[in-house]
This record gives sequence, structure tokens and C-alpha cells, in this order.
Amino acid sequence: MQGKVSDKKVLMTKKNVAIDINNNKIYLFFKRLLDILGSIFALIIFSPVFLIVSILIKLDSPEGSIIFAQDRNGLNGEVFKMYKFRSMVPNAEELLEDLKHKNEMDGPVFKIKDDPRLTKVGKVIRKFSIDEFPQFVNVLKGDMSLVGPRPPIPREVESYSAYEMQRLYVKPGLTCYWQIGGRNSIGFDEWMELDLKYISERSMLVDIKIILSTIKKLFGDKNAS
Repeated sequence: MQGKVSDKKVLMTKKNVAIDINNNKIYLFFKRLLDILGSIFALIIFSPVFLIVSILIKLDSPEGSIIFAQDRNGLNGEVFKMYKFRSMVPNAEELLEDLKHKNEMDGPVFKIKDDPRLTKVGKVIRKFSIDEFPQFVNVLKGDMSLVGPRPPIPREVESYSAYEMQRLYVKPGLTCYWQIGGRNSIGFDEWMELDLKYISERSMLVDIKIILSTIKKLFGDKNAS
């Protein structure tokens, strides 16, 4: 499914139109440098938030862990542990089966607006996207990038078409066009199209624009959940 032309990968879309992925070594070097510096800066700046949120999670739901580590598919489909502040009850995964009929998203993704599995603190940190902050550790480790398609859950990838699998040819990220374009208000097919749009357009300028747009939308995004 992969082919190389110069320093770019060529992918085929539904219309059999080739999409060039920017894998220029200079771009990837500076992208990784931005990831390292940006994640270190964020971890230092938000360290008080990490402490406060950790205490609140334990006070609200003492029986569970503070950090929730979940298997996600990264670059070329490789599985890694993605970190989040735990925002749900400890047995959230066990309760999922009974809630699937309430899914508000199309495609293989599961999302419901008022998820009963959320804790009181979880609802707040979800609203302000604070639950995602531990992923700066994933960025620093190299599992993720600051900008890239969101890493899917393996059970979701099992339902991907060959077309949708193409989004796994780049490193996943904290934010991308989906985050700044509406998040859960966007249907699955449009979400996939936005990810492929990023893949075909990515550059340092595009990455910086997405980061700045994400910062503007970070707090209180009505579509966060």
C-alpha cells in the first residue's frame, strides 16, 4: 500500500488520485524539534495543573488510577499506550457494551454527549480538554506529534476501509483539522477527509497555524467530550 517518490509517500484516494505526503527530512527534523521543545514547555507550564487535577481525581474517585493508559494505533499502525487523565469510572470499558446503542457518532467511533461513565471531575476536565494534557509525554517520547491525525483505538481500526487506513501513514497528533473544525459535531467520513487533507498539506507553516488555532479553541470548546 505504500510507495515512495523522492521524499514523499504516494497514497491512493477513493478517486484513485495520488496524494503526496510530505516526508521531507528537513521538515520532519524541525517537526520533531518543535514536538520536543513544545512538549517540554507544556509539561513545565502545566505542572501545577497536573498536580491539582491529580488530587481532584483521587478525591472524586479514589478507587481508580489518576492516569488512564489506553492502546492506540500510531505510525504505520503500531500500537502504543496513550496517556490521559482518567475522566471516567474505573470500570468504564466494561460498561461500554451496554451503551453502544446510544452512540451519537457514525462509523466505528463511539461518542455520546452525556456519557454516564464520566465522573464529576471528568466532566470538567473533558470540557476544557485538560484530560488530554498527559499526551505531552507521548509527544516527548515520540509516540505522537503535536499535530497529526488523532490516534485511533485498535477496535476502530479493525473496521477501517483501505482508504481510511491511509491516515496511519503519518505519526498521530494531539491536534489536527478535526479539533479546530468542530470535533464531535463532524461526521466520521468528513473526519477522515480532514485527516487526509492534513496529510497532503502538512508543513511547518500548516502545523504552526493548527497549533495557534487549537490554543484559541482549547478552553471551553462546546464540542469537547
